[in-house]
Formats: sequence, C-alpha cells, structure tokens
Amino acid sequence: MPATRRAPTRGNGDWPGALGATGTGPRTALPRETLGGPHCLETGALTDPGGRRRLTSWLRTPAGAATVVGVIVAAWGMIAIPARATYGTLTTADEPQYLLTAISLFEDGDLHIDDELAEARFVPFHELDLPVQTEVLDNGHQVSPHDPLLPAILAVPMGLGGWAAAKATLAVLGGALSALLVWTAHRRFAAPLGVAVGTVLAFGVTAPLVAYATQVYPELPAALAVTAAIAVLTGGRRCAALVGFGLAVTALPWLGVKYAPVALALVVVAVATLLGERRLRAAVSLVVLLGLAGAAYLGAHRLLYGGWTVYATGDHFSGGELTVMGTEPDYLGRTQRLGGLLLDRAFGLAAWMPAYLLAVPALAVLARRRPAGWWTLVAPLAAGWATATWVALTMHGWWWPGRQVVVVAPCLVLAVAWWAGQARATRGFIAVAGAFGALAWVWLVAEVLDRRRTLIFDFEFTAYPLYRAWRLLLPDHRHPDAGDWVLQAAWFAALAAAALLAFRRSPRPAPVRRP
Repeated sequence: MPATRRAPTRGNGDWPGALGATGTGPRTALPRETLGGPHCLETGALTDPGGRRRLTSWLRTPAGAATVVGVIVAAWGMIAIPARATYGTLTTADEPQYLLTAISLFEDGDLHIDDELAEARFVPFHELDLPVQTEVLDNGHQVSPHDPLLPAILAVPMGLGGWAAAKATLAVLGGALSALLVWTAHRRFAAPLGVAVGTVLAFGVTAPLVAYATQVYPELPAALAVTAAIAVLTGGRRCAALVGFGLAVTALPWLGVKYAPVALALVVVAVATLLGERRLRAAVSLVVLLGLAGAAYLGAHRLLYGGWTVYATGDHFSGGELTVMGTEPDYLGRTQRLGGLLLDRAFGLAAWMPAYLLAVPALAVLARRRPAGWWTLVAPLAAGWATATWVALTMHGWWWPGRQVVVVAPCLVLAVAWWAGQARATRGFIAVAGAFGALAWVWLVAEVLDRRRTLIFDFEFTAYPLYRAWRLLLPDHRHPDAGDWVLQAAWFAALAAAALLAFRRSPRPAPVRRP
C-alpha cells in the first residue's frame, strides 16, 4: 500500500500576516558522514529540511506562537529602558522607592532603606533630591510605604545590573504576559490562533501595557498574576491548578493592597465555580488556605510596617492609612471616571490604543453568549474598574495613563480577542489601531531619547500627528467645559449603540438540555 500524507490543517484564523497553516510531511534524515567534520554547519541541523519543518511547525503551535509574541513584546518594550521620566530624572514618583527597597533586599536582606537614603543610592536613577515618602519608625529605621513583592522580584537584577537590569526584567515580564495572553485566548476562550496572536500583539506593543513594561511599578506583574489566575481557573481546576490559582491570587495584595478587590473577585468566582461542580471540599479548602494567607499578610504588615497596610509608614498619610483614598473623597464626582478611564484625551486607554473601544461591544456579546469562563473576565474587570473609579485618589497622576486599570487590562484584551474570533470585521480595526498605538509609542520614545519630551511630565504634547488629531475627538476630564461633556455624551451614545447592535446580532447560547 502506498504511503499517504496527512493534509495540512488550518487553525490560525484569517488574521492578516498571522502564522499560516500547519502540517506534517516526510522527515529527511542526514547522512551519517555529514554529522561531523568541517562541513557540519553547511549540511547540519541548521539547514536540515526536516529540522526547519519541525521548527516551523512548532512556531505554529499555541506554545510556539505565544513564545514568538512574548519575545517581540519584550524586545519592543526594552527600547524605552533609557527613556527619562522627567527632564531631571530617569525615574520618578514611586519608582525610586521600589528600586531602593530592591537594593536593600539584595544587600541587607531587609526592607530598611534609611541607609540607602543616607548614602544617596538613588542618584544613578534619580539625579535630583528624592522627595520624602517615609516616616522614621520607633526603631529608627525607614521603610518605603509600598508593598514588597515588586522589590523582591527586582532585587537580584537590581543588585547585579542596576536600574537598567531591573527595567529589563519588567520588559521580560511584559513578554511573559503577552505570551500567556495568546495561550489563554486560544486554549481557554477558543480564539483562533492567528486572531489571538494578532490581537495580543496589537495590545502588547501599545500603551499602557508597553509603558509599564519598563516603568518600575507593580502594575504589569499584577496583570500577569491576574492572567495566570484566569488561565488556571478556566482549565481543569484540579488540585495542583487550584494551588497555582491560590498563589497567583495571594501575590496580588503583596504587589499592592489596591489589588485586593480584584483578588477577592477572582476568589468569589473560583468558589462559586467549585460549588457549582459540587466540589464542596475543594471550595472550603481554598477558602481556608486563602484565609490563612490573608491573616499572614496582615500579621506581616503589622510586624514590618506597624499597621494593617504599608501606608502606616508613609509620610503623606499622617491622618491614617485610609487617607490614601483622600481626606474628603467626592465619590459622586469620581463617578465620571467610569467613562474617563477609557475616553479621556490624555489619560484614557483609547487615547493611546483605540482598540480598547472594542471592549464595550465585546463585553456585551460576552454577556449574551456567556461562554465557559466568562465570569472570570467580567468579575475581576468590574472590581478593578470600580476600584480605579471610586477608591483611587486620582486617575490623573504623576504616571503614565491607565495605571489604575492595567491590572485588569488582560480581561479587556481577552474579551476583545474572543469577540474578534467570531466577528471578522473587528480584526482590521484591531490591526490599524495597533499600528496607530505602536507608532505613537515609538514616536514618543524617540522624542524622549532626543530630550524633547519625557514619559511622565509632558507626554501628551508629543508631536505625533495622528494622536494630535485623534485627541480632539476625545473629552478632557481634567479641565472639562461644555464641549467636553457633549463629546462624552456622544461617545457614550456611540458605544451604547455599538454594544446594543453587537448584542442583538449575536446568537443566543444554545439551551442546556437537562435529563
């Protein structure tokens, strides 16, 4: 019987420029005499047709495609390592505090930065005098009012390679986040591989994800923890997987107590899912273990910081730890952030990556279709967005736009990727928006490296012409006038119409047949 060849298979969708079809064919073995000697580089593995086919086939698998995207995003993020935050300093605001704590952990094995402050160890990455953030504790030491997991992650690279190595580590984590998003979108939410690659790449090389791939804040590691929790929770949920979920959720408050609501939302979804599967013992075990982890967190903070949160050591919070949310918060006034976090012309997500606008209709379709695992996207997103709206002191801070919602940006990316897998019309918009955002970022970085702009002080005055035109269509939430409220109302109407249209055109989920 003659040998047959298996036909190539397509599993990557129709994304423009995506990885193509995969297939298998006959393998070509090397002659034994060519496996060594001076001609091995000419006829060896590097030019072996079978080896090339295996490599090409691997690159078209979910793991291979995710790896490629991760490498691209990490390399893209590293171009901003030398970019200055302000005209006088390489880093600013909380960044030097994290780096000083990383130095202390590497050299002294503790969180005390009073000796680093006295020796001005911040000068290589903050050339000016450092603003005071700490109070002298009863034991005479000073501890930075920031949770310690990010400095712990950066301790070794900071100790061995300085601030540049610390930023490079964050860029690598940015690549890991994008790789995990590709895998999760394809394996957990059934997005065609090419669509997952194209969507995640578009978001990964644009702000805010690329911005926080080199700025020293816990936002990107927190986004990675959320993505890991979603990937695990939407899988088989066996014992080992639940342990991984618990570790990811536990990491969130150690990166920043502000992430506790997102962690709690993920835990609620996990417990509800386990109870729905009638796994009472697993649900109770998870709650007990996470409760112990929470008690350990509070106990450690009382011991290390003298309060329930890190803010107990902060110079700015003499009125109490809760003043981190504001001394007289105007919660009604903060409600405008519900739309401003997306639409603000300088600090909104859509200002620098318009494809975030697709998240609104994507979530509407997600709510109608309710695919497996949809609550793992909606619940943490709602918790994170609510925290950024009503709990955060401001959305217009001394940082890159979108900082308060980076932790739940993966939920938006996964929702858009899932919808793009079904709605072909969205893919072209994602590609164009990704090109817009990537060019905006590299244009600004080039201006910063040329000392014409900075990443934090005056980024919104970039000369990038497409952004200059696009921002005129978005409302200004810092200094709003009547025109800005009209613009916001128009955007609300347009997004509501898009969500309603997408909702009505999406078929209802098939009814579940019960025996």
